[in-house]
Amino acid sequence: MSQEQIRSAEKALAVGTWTITLGAVLYSVLTVTPLMSHHTPKDWGWTAPILPLVVDAAVVIVVRMDSTLARLDGDGGRWPVVLRWMTGAMTVLLNVGQSALDRDKVGVAVHAVAPLLLIVTAETSLAYRRAIAAALAARAARERDERAERDRRQEERRQQERADRQAEYDRARQAERERREHDERMADKQREHEERMAREQRDERARRDDAERAERERREREVSERERREREREQAAGREIERLRQELLTAPAADEQLPEDQARMKIQECVTAGVPQRRAVDLTGWSGGWVAARYKELRAAGPERPALHAVPATTEETTPADVEEQAS
Repeated sequence: MSQEQIRSAEKALAVGTWTITLGAVLYSVLTVTPLMSHHTPKDWGWTAPILPLVVDAAVVIVVRMDSTLARLDGDGGRWPVVLRWMTGAMTVLLNVGQSALDRDKVGVAVHAVAPLLLIVTAETSLAYRRAIAAALAARAARERDERAERDRRQEERRQQERADRQAEYDRARQAERERREHDERMADKQREHEERMAREQRDERARRDDAERAERERREREVSERERREREREQAAGREIERLRQELLTAPAADEQLPEDQARMKIQECVTAGVPQRRAVDLTGWSGGWVAARYKELRAAGPERPALHAVPATTEETTPADVEEQAS
């Protein structure tokens, strides 16, 4: 238990003891004063509260001094005990006196509660304080013994640590000598190993460089070959589209309307070759509106056309006549 907890317990004990004491004193004054008034000459009735106050003052002195002596672990001898029990007995007799004269057993029991509680509380608080003081003294002695034992162990540990440090120092010096000798031997082996590894690495780098150079040359040849084939394909596709364009531009116009499937194939060729819509109308014999719709469908579908020789769409796609014909 910490010192804070002990102080809190002592404070609770003191507050409780004084609360019971003050309550019992007040109750005693209020109970005993009527009794004293009945047994005091009429002209001296004002002195009735003096006796209960005197007895209760003795009770307060006993409680206060017992608290101080218990805290100091002192002993006042037999007279404090006599005073404590005498004041307690007087308080009980004065409180139950009127009820006893009236032969009121319930009154005697009720009026005996406060003084008996005060007496038992005073004895109990004294016992508590003495027990706390004894426990604190025992703990202080135990802590002193433990502190002395800790100091002794620490001193032994310090001496042992000094001896261990000296032994460690001697071992370290011996180990340092052995390490230097070992390092010298290992340094020689390391130099030999590094020289051998350097030769192997140079040979490996030379082999790797040769392999990389051969691989790079192979990739370059492959890229050059792919580019050459791609250019040839594009050129061939461009020549094919140009040939198809010339054929479509020079072909005679259709004498009559082609069947729809043939007309669609012809329009596909016209879109691929970049032939104007008017020429497609002439080649298929279909109306300009129908041809314009087919052109729109094919362009929306993305007609395949060589990328390097794409013929731009002509601005001559739809004329006012075509619009009127498509509307009709």
